[in-house]
Amino acid sequence: MFSRAGKLAGLLIFSGLCAVSSVSAEMYKFTDKDGIVHYTNVRPSGQKNVKTFSFPCYASDPTCNQLDWEKIPLNRRAFSEAIQSAAAVFAVDDALIRAIIHAESAYQPEALSPKGAQGLMQLMPTTQAELEVVDVFDPASNIEGGTLYLSRLLKQFDQNVELAAAAYNAGPGAVLEYGGVPPYKETREYVRRIKILYRRYRSNES
Repeated sequence: MFSRAGKLAGLLIFSGLCAVSSVSAEMYKFTDKDGIVHYTNVRPSGQKNVKTFSFPCYASDPTCNQLDWEKIPLNRRAFSEAIQSAAAVFAVDDALIRAIIHAESAYQPEALSPKGAQGLMQLMPTTQAELEVVDVFDPASNIEGGTLYLSRLLKQFDQNVELAAAAYNAGPGAVLEYGGVPPYKETREYVRRIKILYRRYRSNES
């Protein structure tokens, strides 16, 4: 069980669970009499207002609203070399790359979505083929391919992060068809999360 001392660690595990397709479990959230929020994988007894979260829970799932993206811990260290390299080569803000990775896979290299998206930046097989990504589960290859794709979307949509993020989720055709963020619940929730994470990764907060 995660108490106040283990809250951050619990949140990190919690965010990781949201990206791994093989996970099938339940976690619980409750606030104790002192106002301290607890996350635990053990059903709490004698507690009121306990919220139960079922898994698997995927980053782009609009029904997965358990995570507070304004407060969830960031990860500024994982895959730093690959992210910095891709950012330099394709002229994409490294904070945006991290925001995409965080929202898509919570930094899990072997993440696999129900729709078939794979790896850190959740590339679909057709996109992998187009980008010539040889090993989608290799972090460096996935980040390189995903960043290249993101750079193309940013160029297509005049460096508009909101539209590029929407296109990353729903495809550029959908963004062009609707002249903006498509009215898909999943895409709008995805864009919201990316904007929050991008802002936070650009700041100095942890």
